[in-house]
Amino acid sequence: MREIIEKKCPITQGIKSRGFIFRKKMENRQFGFEKLSVWIKAKQVTLLVYECTKHFPNNEKFGLVSQMRRSAVSVCSNIAEGSGRSSKKDNQHFLTIAYSSLMELINQLIIAYETGLTSEEKYLVLRREIQITGFLIHKLHQSLNN
Repeated sequence: MREIIEKKCPITQGIKSRGFIFRKKMENRQFGFEKLSVWIKAKQVTLLVYECTKHFPNNEKFGLVSQMRRSAVSVCSNIAEGSGRSSKKDNQHFLTIAYSSLMELINQLIIAYETGLTSEEKYLVLRREIQITGFLIHKLHQSLNN
């Protein structure tokens, strides 16, 4: 894979003199959003959703499984995208979208629980993690007002 990237990418072709050193620095670099506790928590929620929905019946593959996974991924994706924006207003807009996706996810989780697709234990754990994520999104949104 690395060979393919090196051959086809004009950026890395011009830096071959630095070779390994340049690639190592880039591989270890973290993006700003990866340091945000709210993104870390949202990613944990996403992984929990994937684990929870893994055991849903096949007839839900294109129903709740797909919807819950897309909602969860949308939360951390919008946090990441907002952090890359240059204005506070843009960042807040993406945090609002992330929060809305989180509300969509909690709705879907309630439906999954009430229809017997997930256990009470998984429901309560995931619900608590969603509440914490919502609180963190709210706090970050508020901090951008100051």
